[in-house]
Order: sequence, then C-alpha cells, then structure tokens
Amino acid sequence: MDSGTGGMSSGFDTHSAGITVRRALELPGLRSGLPEVLAGADRLGRTVRWVHAGEVPNIASLLKGGELLLTTGYGIGTRPADQRAFVRTLAERGIAALVLELGTRFTRLPATLVDTARAAGLPLVQLHREVPFVTVTEEIHTEIVNGHYALLQRAEEVHRRCTQALLGGGGVPQVLGILADFSGNPVFLETTDGQLLYAAGAGPEGADPLQVWEGLRGQHKDGPPPVGSVLVDVPGGGPGTVSVRARLALLPVRGPLAPVHRIAAERAAGILAVVLMQARQEEELAARGRGDFLTDLAEGRVAAEDAPAQARVLGFKPGDGPLLPVVMRLGDALAPGGGWAVLARAVGEELASVGVPVLLGVRPVEGRVPLLLGLRAEADRTAVADRVAVALRAGVERAGVQRPGAPPPVVVVGVAGGWAAASAGLRHAAETATAAQGLTDRPWYDARRLDIDLLLWRLRDHPDLAAFVDRAIGPLRDHDNRSKPPLLPTLETYLAHAGRKAETARELHLNRQTLYNRLARIGELLGTDLDDPQTVLALSLALRARRHAG
Repeated sequence: MDSGTGGMSSGFDTHSAGITVRRALELPGLRSGLPEVLAGADRLGRTVRWVHAGEVPNIASLLKGGELLLTTGYGIGTRPADQRAFVRTLAERGIAALVLELGTRFTRLPATLVDTARAAGLPLVQLHREVPFVTVTEEIHTEIVNGHYALLQRAEEVHRRCTQALLGGGGVPQVLGILADFSGNPVFLETTDGQLLYAAGAGPEGADPLQVWEGLRGQHKDGPPPVGSVLVDVPGGGPGTVSVRARLALLPVRGPLAPVHRIAAERAAGILAVVLMQARQEEELAARGRGDFLTDLAEGRVAAEDAPAQARVLGFKPGDGPLLPVVMRLGDALAPGGGWAVLARAVGEELASVGVPVLLGVRPVEGRVPLLLGLRAEADRTAVADRVAVALRAGVERAGVQRPGAPPPVVVVGVAGGWAAASAGLRHAAETATAAQGLTDRPWYDARRLDIDLLLWRLRDHPDLAAFVDRAIGPLRDHDNRSKPPLLPTLETYLAHAGRKAETARELHLNRQTLYNRLARIGELLGTDLDDPQTVLALSLALRARRHAG
C-alpha cells in the first residue's frame, strides 16, 4: 500500500475503498491538464473516495471528506483572508486534494493559497491546460467502481474456497485458516460473551494465536476492541431470526485490515453460520476446540512449554500440582448424527462435582472424550480417578446418547505428572482405550496395566498374531464351535485366578471334579500341560490377542 512516499504497485486503496490522489493524476483526464503539485506532494497516497466540482465559497459545507475537489477558482475569493479561510475549511473537512484549473480565474495561484495549503498539509494541484471536468469525474468514478468490484471478487474468492473446504469435509478450523491466510492476521471465533471457541493464523513473529488473543482481545472483553479490528456477528437460530450465535474477530497484529477483509469476514460468517447450525451448540464447538488442543498436545504438535499458556486461554488453570490424563472412548455407542453437544454439556456438569480443575474436550471422529485434571498431589490419583469415572458414565447416561444394548464406555486413566508427561499420557490413554474395547467392564482402567493389550492391539493386522492365536487355542475354538459345554470360558477363568482351582470352581459354579475333568480335556485338546509356566503365559497372551487377531 503506497503511503505517498514511494512507488506503488496499484492505485486502488484497499484500506479505504477508493483510489489514491497519485493514481487520479495519472489518469488521462487530469494528465492532459499537465498537473503540477504545489503542496502536499508527500500526501499523494491519500484516498479519493469521490470527485466533486464546484465554484461556490462555502463548498466545504457540501463535502463529507475524501473528495477530490475540481474548481476554476471562482469561489475562492480575491482577499488573502478569504483564500486562507477557503483552504483551511477544506483541509478541516478532510478532502483528499484540491485541483485548480488555471486560466479562467487565475493565471497563477496566489502565494497565500499555496502557503496555506502547505501549512495545512492539503495536496494542492494546478492544471496548466483546460480539461473537461465531466471527463475527469467519469474516469475517477469508473476507477473507484472497478476497484470496488475487484474487492468483491477477492472476497468472493475467499467465499468460494471456504465453501470448497466444507464440501471437502472441513469445518470451522479450515474456514478460519483460509480467512487468516487471506488477511495475514490471526482470526478468532468467540461466543457472544467473549469466550474463545477457535483460533487460526499466527501472531507477530509467528506467535501462537491463542497467546495473541489472550494478550489483545482478552484486554477488550468489557470495552472496545483493538483499533482497526474487524468484528462480524455470526447469525444463529432458524429462518427469520436475528439472534447471534458467535462472533468472528480479526485482529490487526501483523498488518492493517482493509475493507476487503471485512467483506471476506462477512462472507465467511455466513458459511460459519451453516457450520454452527450443523454443530447445533456452542458447547460442542468449544468442546471440540479443547479436544483439538488435547489431541495436538498428545501428538506433539503443542510443545510442553507452550501448553500451559494455551490451556489457560481455554479456561484450564490447574495450579502447581500434577496433571492427570484421562480418556473415555465411546466407540459406536453414540447414535448417528452426533449428540456430542448434549454429551459435552452433561459430562461437563457431572465433572463439576469432582472438585478439581478439568479441561474437557471431545473428538467425535475417534469417538473419544479426552480430558486433563489438575491434582493437588500424585497420591490423589486413585480417588480422583474413581470420581471422574463415575461422573463420565453418569454424564453419558444423562445425555441419553447411547445406542440400546451398546457396551458401556471405556475409561482409561494415565500417569500423573507435568505437561510433558501429560502429552505422553494422553496419547497412551487414547490408544489404550481403543485396545481395551471388549475387556471385562470396569469403572476405569489403569493405562499402565494394559500395556500387553495395547501391544497386541498394535499387532492386530499382522498375520503372525492370528497364526499365534490359532496355534495356541485353535483346537479349543474348534471344540466350542461343535460341542458343549464350551471350554474357553473355563480356561479364561482358570488363568484369571492364576491356576487356583477352588476360586475357579466357585466363580464358574462347578464342583471340583467337574472342573478337573474340564481342565484335563483342555490339556488333552491342546496337547500341553496347564501347570507349565511358559504354557500358561502363551495361553494368556492368546486369549487376550483373540479380540484383535484376524
């Protein structure tokens, strides 16, 4: 953008939707008049919003500012005092430039006129040849209209890209990312009360946008936004309503924002309204945003040293104690079409009774609910995990989003520690929650005690795992497919009780002799000794692996 002190690549001023004085002087109409700049040469980058021609002394009262005034000088007056007053009132009105044609009223401009224009900082141009003012007006207005059209085209391109992103499966982050790239500044989606939902783009010197929002926008929640910001309401509700669902905020921290950026933001707001209507609730958007942060933390896209500041922006202030990562996996327990907004609200309300700081997110694609909790001490881990597991399941039940007959959600608790440990713990818990699907139901699982199940799950597609299961327990599976009673449950219970026959018989409701006969039959079918430690280990692994093999 040219400021009047150097060259320029375009004469259209995108920041004020007009053309510059310099560009106006380059057009054929004014150029044919041999223009000479007598004052304000350093301010030719001013924006010409409109052109006006007039010859009356009080013409300043007819102007609004930003005009390029064409005159032959009949309204200026002959007395120096009148000439000074004429120029000063135009400068105070904020016109872009005064262009005076020589010949009819003046053969040369009075020194008083020139000196006053210089003192007032008003560009003053004299034309040495007569020009048709109507031609000048048409040319400049055409240029301005064409510039407006170019602005609309650029904004429409943003709209087209946002639409394509949605059709390609994208959502709010993709739309905000496109707008951030276009404006060159960070973009934020807030609730109507100023709570952050999503952020995109980078701040000065690549600073994280969440820190920018906290430092700039966060200071203006109860007052006016930073100067030069663009705030656009995202409509909500049904047809015919005027309610506001969210607010789009562009902050000018890397460069100034132009009218085209507001136009693009308004186009994007219309698209975001559709996305929000599909998402149905701001709670879900906020929970998704927190889920994205927790996933980024787990996958190493957020550094441990940057995580506390970002979490604080999201409302999580755990204090100095250890952090406890927890993941609940729902799998296909939710009905098609979501229920995530209802679920996030219900679970959040239940977790409020746990009594520790909680950062709750949702990840609908993976069917997971990740969360971080702030503990007072590591010794609190078990007690807090018990309360969290109860709250999570109660929230799922309250939300009423489970399919009939669906298995209960799996809750996995990771290792407590600092932010670096939380990153690894969230990743470990998320994988373990998937691997734990189908295990005997428990209120919650300790991620550290399911490492063997996690290893077997990671090998699920390897043909050697299926071959191992077939070798180890294949004869029992074949037997159970043909004969009664099935023997695999007997073997599972026997191994779960570490070979203690009395406890095994009691759980299976069998007398001891019947159990002995079944164990003997198992040993016969497998051709092995159930008292051999290596055999017991292999059978235990095979029984756990059969959930994943094949």
